Amino acid sequence: MNHPLSPFSKAELLPQEEMIEISKKKGELFIGIPKETHYQEKRVCLTPDAVAALTAHGHRVMIESNAGIGASFTDSDYSEAGAEVTSDTSKVFGCPILLKVEPPSVEELDMINPQTVLISALQLKTQTKKYFETLASKRITALAFEFIRDDDGTYPAVRNLSEIAGTSAILIASELMSNATQGPGLMMGNISGVPPVEVVIIGAGTVGEFAARAALGLGANVKVFDNSITKLRCIQTNVGRSLYTSTIQPKNLLKALRRCDVVIGAVRGKDRSPILVSETMVEAMKTGAVIIDVSIDMGGCFETSEVTTHDHPVFVKHGVIHYGVPNIPSRYARTSSMSISNIFTPYLLHIGEEGGIENSLRFDRGLKNGVYFYHGILTNKAVADWYDLSYRDINLLIL
Repeated sequence: MNHPLSPFSKAELLPQEEMIEISKKKGELFIGIPKETHYQEKRVCLTPDAVAALTAHGHRVMIESNAGIGASFTDSDYSEAGAEVTSDTSKVFGCPILLKVEPPSVEELDMINPQTVLISALQLKTQTKKYFETLASKRITALAFEFIRDDDGTYPAVRNLSEIAGTSAILIASELMSNATQGPGLMMGNISGVPPVEVVIIGAGTVGEFAARAALGLGANVKVFDNSITKLRCIQTNVGRSLYTSTIQPKNLLKALRRCDVVIGAVRGKDRSPILVSETMVEAMKTGAVIIDVSIDMGGCFETSEVTTHDHPVFVKHGVIHYGVPNIPSRYARTSSMSISNIFTPYLLHIGEEGGIENSLRFDRGLKNGVYFYHGILTNKAVADWYDLSYRDINLLIL
């Protein structure tokens, strides 16, 4: 009989059996890597070395034939690493875990099985409502690698691709200034007795930092503009030497643009990049000067910018050479693929060790941050706001 003042029954007050946590059973992952079909996309998510590491841990990898050919990885490289190579696209899309660089098209989504785990880029601004409706109807768990966060709060995939884009911008500019491409015939090297090439970088983020490193390495004079004093201070610290830095004041910027040989635009906005260089300012630039607009995928920060392709990357306006290819890292497909692969592989091995995606998400806050769909439920506020959809907090779904 219970004591009248006790909230517990007699049985509840007796010693109970201790519940000991049993060790997690390792999961065997089955990963599918389809060939990218997006225009001029040559990258692949996993290199043969990464596939070898995964198969050595007992996981299965199925890759579509010629998926790595754009990054100079052959089918035999993958089969020797332990992957199953197939020319059947629907078979690859039938895998329980799908790994892609670009988000799948609506036609590709039709081939995906319900309850699949999809890991790819999201590219929020280029999506349609239909894409999210299909994910919901198939109860898919989707992770966007641009949302995955590291322990130190940074976004590894975004940073790595920004590093490549920043370095690429200088290498491309160096190419465009040569006589081989109707440029002014200037060399981006610090040759004794010859004034160095003047490079202006607008934006002191990761792209700006790596563009500055590359330009300084080639012996150019570098001027960096940004409205964040903290970013300007960081770029000086990270590059390890004092640079000309300035806030974006039209008078100072125009003066620098008049003198420069190359200008790199690397400023991102919330919905689109702010236009910081007007057409009048471009008109004031030297004939044969080069503009590389890295932020063209968000509208560009030069009023004269237009989207171009890898096949026809440049156009000339007011005597200034403009480069406006939105997918710069795909120009260096092998390096970019290795970079993406290095980010994915530890996560995939960790998911396997934890016994599947569910357990990984329970304990890994950075990976959880990458989830925008969980079993068909939208969990990302940015997506919900952009497309006017309802969403649920993922922490209420994963207990």
